Amino acid sequence: MKKLLLLFITVIYSTFLHGQPLTLKSVDETKEFRLKLYYGNEGKGAFVQYEGKKEIIPLRVNSYILNTIPEKTGQPDRHYFVWDEIVDGKVNGIYKMLQIQNLITDVSYTRSKDGKKFELELADEENEKSDGDDKYLLHGAMISFNHFYNNKLLIEYPDGKKMNAELPFPDSPDAAQQSIIRDYNFDGYDDLAFTIPDAGMGVYSTFTIYLYHPKKKRFEKLTEPDYSNSACSCLCDVLVSNEEKVLRTGCRGGVSWHHDFYRFDKNGVLRWVSSEENRGE
Repeated sequence: MKKLLLLFITVIYSTFLHGQPLTLKSVDETKEFRLKLYYGNEGKGAFVQYEGKKEIIPLRVNSYILNTIPEKTGQPDRHYFVWDEIVDGKVNGIYKMLQIQNLITDVSYTRSKDGKKFELELADEENEKSDGDDKYLLHGAMISFNHFYNNKLLIEYPDGKKMNAELPFPDSPDAAQQSIIRDYNFDGYDDLAFTIPDAGMGVYSTFTIYLYHPKKKRFEKLTEPDYSNSACSCLCDVLVSNEEKVLRTGCRGGVSWHHDFYRFDKNGVLRWVSSEENRGE
């Protein structure tokens, strides 16, 4: 399994320093308009809601580019987002945005019907009220939760059904819950994970994963695997290998890191494959 270490995709967490949602306003327009933009890691789960409107508009990721500048330059990573605005199943416009740490810049919306481009910028939110919820729109379901203040999870499905759940939450007031949108069971449909620092030293993160089942059109909590043979008794620091269709987990004990490898069987059950120990990693 050592060769797999080179294949794993580093998880990009979706905690943005501005928080959700971003409130944007038009620039140099005769009649100013405002909108709220929600999005997760790599731009997934995104949608917009215009001020004064009840309707939400889904955004489909057109492209996402992470420009990782070498650490020796001292420059932060740059996240380039391009979204298609989808109305009645068609592309109604294009949103673009650049994020550099807590800086949001180069935001624009181009309307498809006439090519008109609208420049956008962050609005002054000092006098605005927020419900404090982070939200994603994923597979038509509205997902509401909070990175900082509570452990409530609400999923509202297109058919009107709702699912309420409680998530594990950090013990430390300085820690935040993270959220990740990624395909964890390799079925072509993005799933949803929530992570918190481990209760000990906080050197790794424990995962709670909700898998999306396309036939049921529902999210269901992943049943944790049998840990009787594994080095770690948790879903910790979960990384994904799309090529090998394997999940790698990791935890630390003493001076060593322990890694477990898991695969889903034909019945969708996550099963242990092997373990490794890396001293001083």
